[in-house]
Amino acid sequence: MHVAEHQRGADATAVGRLAVQLPGALVSLALVSSLALGLFGSVVGTFVIVAWVASGLLVFHRPTELAFARHVLKLRLPTPDERARLEPVWHEVTARAGIERGTYELMVENSEELNAAAVAGHVVGVTTYALNRIPSSNLAAVLAHELGHHTGGHAWAGLLGYWYSLPGRIAWAATRALARFALAVAGVFSVAATGFLILFMSLMAVAAFFAAWYIAVPLVVAPYLLAYAGRRGELRADQQAAELGFARQLAEVLYHFQTEETAAKAALVAQGLQLREPGTLARLLSTHPDHQTRLSELEPFLRLTR
Repeated sequence: MHVAEHQRGADATAVGRLAVQLPGALVSLALVSSLALGLFGSVVGTFVIVAWVASGLLVFHRPTELAFARHVLKLRLPTPDERARLEPVWHEVTARAGIERGTYELMVENSEELNAAAVAGHVVGVTTYALNRIPSSNLAAVLAHELGHHTGGHAWAGLLGYWYSLPGRIAWAATRALARFALAVAGVFSVAATGFLILFMSLMAVAAFFAAWYIAVPLVVAPYLLAYAGRRGELRADQQAAELGFARQLAEVLYHFQTEETAAKAALVAQGLQLREPGTLARLLSTHPDHQTRLSELEPFLRLTR
């Protein structure tokens, strides 16, 4: 089976992720514009704004991607032995998908976890555990899943959205830190001063919320929508791997995760520790579906292979 040409690029999950992060990007643009124009004037400030807007194109610049993968994500290029192990498996996956082998760059993470990642626009990372400890068929399923993230545009959409919302995130983190500092200083003087400051900040927050509700509301619900988009993206990548013929192998990997999770819970119970299942809020903010949900979604493909 081959992935049709029109299926490569951006699916509904990628487009939805970008749409959800648009309000945050607009806030970031307003912040960057205010700082640039205030610090550098209209001419240089405009150049800075344009440069920041254009910087998102670096997501698709292969040398920049590789530098990001190396220095931020701590991935490295495979050794000759690792490449000899990876290349035949990757060739099988890309051949089934109808994609040239050199379209994506294979990289390795030193980790004892069974994991892989689709990074930016052209990088597929895999852990040393996955590389050395699981059968080639299961490794192919893991790589096919990550290829699904790439062909669906999930990787570059996520990084692009994160990059353009980063100034807003930094400003929010700085505001929270400043508020905590102010409360700590007020607490030194009196409880009344602390209470007054809390009331003042609450009123300011409410006023800002109502004054710009069209920005505030999307920003409040964005984490939940992004998490939902992440879960849908995982299921879509699973589907792609299954359509390429790796449903059974991917199910084996998911069963492995499920078994490890069950064993970890049993160990906690044996130690007399109380298990705390994730609450509703935690489940809504989870970027990955639970293993049983993923296995259920794979069931139609598993029936076809029996």
